[in-house]
Amino acid sequence: MSTLAKDAAAFKSALGRQDYTSWHSQPPPLQSDASEASGSAKKKKRPKSNVVFSQPADTGTGVNVNTQLLYAVNHLKAIGNPMRLQDLAIITDTPLDTDMLLLEKFKAHDRVVHDPKTDLYSYKHDYDVRNKISLLTEIKKHTKNGGGLSVRTLKESWKEAPQAIEELEKEGEVYVTRTLKDGQLRMVFWNEIRPGEEGEGSQVEKEFLDLWHSLQVPNEVDLLKQLANEGLQATAAEAVTPKGLAMKKKGKKSAPKQRQIRLTNTHLKGTIDLSKDYVAPGKP
Repeated sequence: MSTLAKDAAAFKSALGRQDYTSWHSQPPPLQSDASEASGSAKKKKRPKSNVVFSQPADTGTGVNVNTQLLYAVNHLKAIGNPMRLQDLAIITDTPLDTDMLLLEKFKAHDRVVHDPKTDLYSYKHDYDVRNKISLLTEIKKHTKNGGGLSVRTLKESWKEAPQAIEELEKEGEVYVTRTLKDGQLRMVFWNEIRPGEEGEGSQVEKEFLDLWHSLQVPNEVDLLKQLANEGLQATAAEAVTPKGLAMKKKGKKSAPKQRQIRLTNTHLKGTIDLSKDYVAPGKP
């Protein structure tokens, strides 16, 4: 037997004596266990996250002076009542009482009012309204100037303004306009003429109201005719252009214009007619 054959026989005998049980410390699970494991893996769902990555996270008032100023002023507006500077600094988490630059800008703000007697700060609204009487006074003042007031703006000055306006409407003190979609209060006007009061007008009779609402405005053509019959003329009448003049006739083409020939060989004038086409002999 050769040396190579002896080595191969020795290798095979060594392989036969090896113990492979220690190589598999974790045997594969049974078929049932594997199916249960796969089923539980399918049932387990990924937890949902409420984080919106497209929007920046709310980091509070920040470190910028203008951002802290805006945050403090908006909070003072939302509260609606006068506040101490220290309380406002604690609630808004801003250094109003320690940062001199922030405090200087806060006091110089056009919407911040400081009462030196009480040392309290309050927000300056567009209208100084705190009760029903002051609300009616403000409405009267603006109606006399030729306009009404926005209910939304009044609500910012006084949260109970919409309820007070509805009460004033029932009492006949004001007129209110509402939105067509949901009927919300929009504008409020003072009722200048109240029926039943001495020296003021009275309610128009129903007969005249019905006659007024029964009137119909004629269409544009009839209205112009009636004005012409009365010798009147519309103030903004547009001149009507006849369609025949405005539109070109279709299907007909204008005759082509004759092109003028420019003679350049003036030394041949009188001997050859340059306006004619000459053909060489033998060619059509």
